[in-house]
Amino acid sequence: MQNLPLCQVRLKDDCRFPWIVLIPRRSNLVEIFDLTPEDQSLLWGEIVQVSEHMKQHLHAHKINIEILGNRVRQLHIHIIARYENDDAWPNSVLNYGTPEPYLEHKMIQRIQDLTCD
Repeated sequence: MQNLPLCQVRLKDDCRFPWIVLIPRRSNLVEIFDLTPEDQSLLWGEIVQVSEHMKQHLHAHKINIEILGNRVRQLHIHIIARYENDDAWPNSVLNYGTPEPYLEHKMIQRIQDLTCD
């Protein structure tokens, strides 16, 4: 995946849902308020940029943005394209069912779908 100015961009390996994870590339971050005010603004801009890209290119009904960090303390943001006919709708996809890993060629295609204009 590519990096944005602040965040590393990763694809969640679960083909049931188009799902990006943004991870700020700063040390010792647990909460958003651990970022400087400038980085907080940069983070929000990157969340919006990725969300708009996913909504437009994947024709999602809804974009979910989730920040929990209960299991993985490093600050990270889940951005998930949702559809009214997906298996988890209308509930959260976090911890929903058993993840289905991508086949390699499908993962490559999904990465291209989510990162290329």
